[in-house]
Amino acid sequence: MVWRATPLLIVSLLALFFVGCLPSNMGGDFRYNAHRITLSSVDELYRFLTYHEKRYPLISAHRGGPSKGFPENALETFENNFRQQPLIIECDVRTTQDGVLVLLHDETLDRTTTGSGKLQEIEFSALKKLKLKDPEGNITSYRIPTLDEALQWGAGKVIFTLDVKRDVSYAAVIDAIRRHKAEAYCVIITYSADQAAAVHQLAPTIMISASIQSPADLLRLNDHNIPDNRLVAFIGTREADKPLYDLLHGHGILCILGTMGNLDKQASVRGDTVYSNLVDRGADILSTDRPIDAGRALQAYRNKHKLTSSFIK
Repeated sequence: MVWRATPLLIVSLLALFFVGCLPSNMGGDFRYNAHRITLSSVDELYRFLTYHEKRYPLISAHRGGPSKGFPENALETFENNFRQQPLIIECDVRTTQDGVLVLLHDETLDRTTTGSGKLQEIEFSALKKLKLKDPEGNITSYRIPTLDEALQWGAGKVIFTLDVKRDVSYAAVIDAIRRHKAEAYCVIITYSADQAAAVHQLAPTIMISASIQSPADLLRLNDHNIPDNRLVAFIGTREADKPLYDLLHGHGILCILGTMGNLDKQASVRGDTVYSNLVDRGADILSTDRPIDAGRALQAYRNKHKLTSSFIK
């Protein structure tokens, strides 16, 4: 008897082969690497993050977007969220006793790792032995990443907004960004005009997330000679009024609205159209603890308004 492969059998075998080649932790709904933000220069970052009527609204995953099984500030969490949508990742930078820059929100290790005590009092060699906990306190197999590892992972994939904690010098973070040639996909978060000016003086080409909740805040930044195209505005965790949106958009500045907290809670109760309504009224980037839910709402919004970007691959 001669065995013959039918066309249907060949197609089935090929499908099984390609599915078997996918990462084992990849869900069936993911389109792996289909949502890269590909920016090859800092000028392209300026263009992408400059407001215009057809701007491409985005999600910023607060602390990387932790969920069950995925800790905050973990590369595996970044990857999980990146697979599902074009993404900005907000993460926190701290330093160990021996000066290694790592991603961790708290001053202490207790809440999010299997360790305890202050991060600043522990050397990196000891830190590598710890494991991260997910939001429910479950211990995972994941470990605290270095900033270097994050920057290497993120190239050609995402934009980072880096929350530089008080014990870390902006100069050290900027050195890491330059070492990885990451100026095209990094934004440094600041909380005052003086902090923004300090970053701009150290690195005039790097983009800055500045806290702007009134026209006076923008004026203070202008007084420090920070160009509009170096700025994105964090407008707080409550919606701005229309005149502030109009002012910032008139300067070409995108508005980041923090939905973590009350606005995320509203969306979980009232429905995810809360997110698209926020964008409709003027927000451009939503910094959220619900990146998957908010991301679906923004994808529907982008589809409805036929919004595309040459920088999304």
